[in-house]
Amino acid sequence: MDGSPLFYFHPVTFYQGVAFPFALLFNFLCAIHSFSIMARHIFLLLGGCLLAWMAMAQYSVLVFIPAFCAVALFQSVSPEKVHRWTFSFQMAWLTLCHLGLHYTDYYLQEPPCMRFCITLSSLMLLTQRVTWLSLDICEGKVVVKEAWRGPCVLSFCSYLLFFPALLGGPLCSFKRFQAQVSQTESLWRPLSLGPATRRGLLLLGLQLLKTLVNGMVREGTDLANCRRLGCISVMWTTAALFKLTYYSHWILDESLLCAAGFGLDSRPFFHEEGDVSDTDIWTLETTHRLSQFTRTWNRSTTRWLRRLVFERAPAKAWPLLQTFAFSAWWHGLHPGQVFGFMCWALMVKADYVIHGHSNALISSWLGRLLYRVITWAHTQLVIAYILLAVELRSVSALRLLGTSFNSLFPLVSCVSLVLLARRKKRAGNSPGPFIQ
Repeated sequence: MDGSPLFYFHPVTFYQGVAFPFALLFNFLCAIHSFSIMARHIFLLLGGCLLAWMAMAQYSVLVFIPAFCAVALFQSVSPEKVHRWTFSFQMAWLTLCHLGLHYTDYYLQEPPCMRFCITLSSLMLLTQRVTWLSLDICEGKVVVKEAWRGPCVLSFCSYLLFFPALLGGPLCSFKRFQAQVSQTESLWRPLSLGPATRRGLLLLGLQLLKTLVNGMVREGTDLANCRRLGCISVMWTTAALFKLTYYSHWILDESLLCAAGFGLDSRPFFHEEGDVSDTDIWTLETTHRLSQFTRTWNRSTTRWLRRLVFERAPAKAWPLLQTFAFSAWWHGLHPGQVFGFMCWALMVKADYVIHGHSNALISSWLGRLLYRVITWAHTQLVIAYILLAVELRSVSALRLLGTSFNSLFPLVSCVSLVLLARRKKRAGNSPGPFIQ
């Protein structure tokens, strides 16, 4: 969930490709005895500043300011209050930048600058690293050394701006980052060609499939011209294009991290709660549970949202709804995003209720197989509906989607949720033997 990939994918792909030689150079230098830990931090920080200036030009200042302000807060505020201060400042800064995009989109009616869109994407990823680190400091997992002590400040700056994760990639926790940068040169291993080759072939296959689906979208009608069942095909192919773009972007980002020596598959003993791969295409495309799809989609961001919002919200304060509402805020609060994430929260709730009842009612293997096929198709269509709402963003596109035949699929989940909730309420008011 780190921004709209079709909106900035091609420029980011180019700049990620530019960063690959520097990532390989960093991996090579780490095996040299004279390349000290401080030199590694400086290389990562300067590489991030250079990449930011290349990709964002003057807008890179919008990334540098919150990053260095966050480091100042880490060093100045007590551990008990550091998360509150850094979270408030980071989200306020991100919101102001999102409002700038709103002003260009909806008031000036002009296409936004691509460099500014890349900056917004980088700011969203920076928010993840800042808040994750502030929670680690607040919970005592990371200890801040004496105020403004050089090595501590340098490690914080290099973590927030290190170039392999500046424009994309799964969330890398500070503890993992520090452990891998600080390890001795004897522990560094050359880049394995096996995983790199597999990622390259998978990326090539996804690009070919994306080209095929893109041709199908261009040849067909859009939501403004489709009729009834024809709208389902339009929605599915368009959503498939969005998903393929996401998958390609995630693989490219993880490949860059691996090239720099930060791959999640290369140091399993450094794994912790926040360090997961975003790419699990098989689960995303085969699951019949929308809740499992949600947990698997962009997993590092999902775990970040769980830790930041869901686990900290009171049980009576609708933590699921709060989590999706915050995700809409983090993405930019465009009309389609607000509708899409609120619909997503409702669909996840319906998924838990519907599957909870069906597991007790369906006993035969044939019935379970038929149920799995139907719910798989329904899950994929509901996800396609949500993706279109979130990615198209505008009110006009949302109106077309809402009045199309596709609205039937989330409506079925809503009706099922209401009926099963009433049944559960009636069962709760029934005599004891019936409940048992």
